[in-house]
Amino acid sequence: MLRYANLALLILFPISWFAPLMRAGILPLFGLSEISVISGLISLLETDIFLGLLVMLFALIAPMTKTIGLALIHFERMSDRVKPLFETMGKLAMADVFLIALYIVIVKGVGLATVETAWGLYLFSGCILASLAISHLTRRP
Repeated sequence: MLRYANLALLILFPISWFAPLMRAGILPLFGLSEISVISGLISLLETDIFLGLLVMLFALIAPMTKTIGLALIHFERMSDRVKPLFETMGKLAMADVFLIALYIVIVKGVGLATVETAWGLYLFSGCILASLAISHLTRRP
């Protein structure tokens, strides 16, 4: 069952990257723009390449590498000895969810903008948490 849940993450992670994480705007009267992981990453790469690459590592590369690695372990194509490396990657991915939540709190606290969370934030967070649970439940030899 774990192997199929893990394989489902190979589909759910990319969906969560394009799903709206939040809606933000200067004032509610002017409408709100939807922001996804990908749209936010593109904007970040245009302004700060180092931070953009760091977010790309946390949001895209670490979760997918971990998911693929766990799939290889589940289907006995890779040794269980590398599992701790994939658990660490899952923790890195959780840092991205923390940063998104922190940005929302900061923007709301300033009061100059309107920010609403969207369903993609819950999907992305759920994928990260599911990945951590799958990793934890995958047995060592």
